[in-house]
Amino acid sequence: MFETRNDLSADIRTQVIRLLNARLADAIDLALQSKHAHWNVKGPNFIALHELFDQIAEQIDAHVDAIAERVTALGGTAGGTLAAVSRATTLKAYPEQILAGVAHLEALSTALAAFGRNVRAGIDEAARLGDADSADLFTEVSREADKQLWFLEAHLHAER
Repeated sequence: MFETRNDLSADIRTQVIRLLNARLADAIDLALQSKHAHWNVKGPNFIALHELFDQIAEQIDAHVDAIAERVTALGGTAGGTLAAVSRATTLKAYPEQILAGVAHLEALSTALAAFGRNVRAGIDEAARLGDADSADLFTEVSREADKQLWFLEAHLHAER
């Protein structure tokens, strides 16, 4: 861990960095899953879903950057390589062979819901560790993840 004048203890920073890096891996994985859906969706609602999936990827990318920067602000190293993400992500693998819009909506909403659940747990853990700033960051990410999940599920409700 790098030296910093941040007043959180080294022990707390170490634990929060580990927590942040875990959610960073999930966020990078989710952003890539969103781009996969964006590139590969087919069907009658193609353009709407193509644009929606890209919008979700852009939102997640912004959170990726914020989480990674928080890691480094605390003196850590952000685990942003493909190898680091592959080792650390808790999201299920995205089904690579699907094409239909509804199938992508189902797969991406499942991933986004799992991501949201993990981020909400991160809020509580960061607060328990005494890092209100990281808890606040996770709260912002959670709120946006819920909004994006709503956008996805609105399409699914129309299909039922």
